[in-house]
Amino acid sequence: MTHSDQSQPLAAQAVAPASFAVDDLPKRAIGIDVGGTGIKGGIVNLQKGKLTGERFRIPTPRPATPEAVAEVISTILEELLGREKAPSRDELAVGVLVPGIVIDNVVLSAANIDDSWIECDAGELLRPLPGDVSTLNDADGAGLAEARYGAGAGRAGSVLTVTLGTGIGSALVHDGVLVPNSELGHLEFEGEVAEQKASAAARERVDMPWDEYGRLLDRYLTHVERLFSPSQFIIGGGISKRSEDFLPHVTSTRAPVVPAQLKNNAGIVGAALFGAEQRALARRSAAVDPQQEAAEKISADA
Repeated sequence: MTHSDQSQPLAAQAVAPASFAVDDLPKRAIGIDVGGTGIKGGIVNLQKGKLTGERFRIPTPRPATPEAVAEVISTILEELLGREKAPSRDELAVGVLVPGIVIDNVVLSAANIDDSWIECDAGELLRPLPGDVSTLNDADGAGLAEARYGAGAGRAGSVLTVTLGTGIGSALVHDGVLVPNSELGHLEFEGEVAEQKASAAARERVDMPWDEYGRLLDRYLTHVERLFSPSQFIIGGGISKRSEDFLPHVTSTRAPVVPAQLKNNAGIVGAALFGAEQRALARRSAAVDPQQEAAEKISADA
């Protein structure tokens, strides 16, 4: 933890949406990734950033209302907790990724899920579940995992993961700390919303050749680089499996552009990591000596 982190009240750190490394994480946590077609979960070894056992998937209900999705999450959680290497319930941390903007566990947008999620307090919705549950935007979860365990592991500065799919998701992680809800697919780019022009779905819609798509992506990433100056770009989403077809044409950015490494498990891994860190920070905050807090307040006011 840096000096600037230490100067913040621990309570403020505990409720902060950004995730950063703490030294008292459990060995395992559970991550659950809510998608438009499937909801999948797994037990994650936080020391390795890998799944322990197979992931478990259930199709996303129709309509994907908060109550219907919560029921599926509960079923997945119970299945995972029944496994031999599951975390104990009294030390259980669970992270849940939602396809929408998430601030303080409140969902403020809905992509590929029912509009009734908007303004839903996911923290309250999932409170009956076992363990301590935290929620996060889906692209942020995948990007956090890539920055800490995957293609960005050990990289200093800002690592920017861009997921190319139906839209464009993004996750900005600076020195291991997540800056949530960047939503860079909504930037204006060449007169259009970026994801309507440069997403994987947009390429498929017009049957754009891979080399042409690579040059388009080159222009988009150059535009993003002018705004955020990352030290590395990571390209995620299903299209990253075809990175050799388009990344050779991405040549104009100062920062290196590399494909994601964790593939389909990135969301689950990032969710588990975020959930474990939020639980650890909350426990640390609750353990602060009230007299110490009072002394720190008096010192700050002096």
